[in-house]
Amino acid sequence: MELATLEKNIRLSPAWERMEHPSEPVHDAVIDGCIAGERRSQQRVYELFYGKMMSVCLRYTKNHDQAKDILQDGFIKVFRNLAKFNRDGSFEGWVRRIMVNTAIDHFRRARHSYLLLGEDRSMDEFEDLAEEEDNEVDETMELKPADVINAMQKLTPAYRTVFNLYVFEEMTHKEIAETLDINIGTSKSNLAKAKNNLKRLLKKEHNLP
Repeated sequence: MELATLEKNIRLSPAWERMEHPSEPVHDAVIDGCIAGERRSQQRVYELFYGKMMSVCLRYTKNHDQAKDILQDGFIKVFRNLAKFNRDGSFEGWVRRIMVNTAIDHFRRARHSYLLLGEDRSMDEFEDLAEEEDNEVDETMELKPADVINAMQKLTPAYRTVFNLYVFEEMTHKEIAETLDINIGTSKSNLAKAKNNLKRLLKKEHNLP
């Protein structure tokens, strides 16, 4: 993956496009079992989606422990709300949306512990990784998905959350602003700084000039 086309490559293949067809009989049976309170069915759902949903949670957090907390909370919400699932849609997609919403809730709770610097500035701007913007990027840099995820975890919470919502969830800045209770300018600024810091981190970790 080329660093200069990181966002383009990700957006061309969103996660939900690779999900299985929702009407598989095994899912119907497992869903029915979960609604009936069967522990074996709940364990099956956990086993089916643990890996994929952990990957989603890792993108929104700075470490594995935080991701596990969000994952656990997400699965609790899944089991509590299974009766509301519309089986005409993707089961995996529905589970994934709950995980993303749980991660966003985690961000909203955590934001109160950060110093708010003003309506038009990022709440995490004081933690920026560099004093100056660096627009010079090596466009031939080859990356593995794991490299990108590891670098994303080092972004500040605000940058990481906006980057995830814009790139992976394909939300507009207006939608992001409404979801995170920030203004559109802050969303755009955080995205730009997230991209810049992500590129800088990747260049540093790969010992590039």
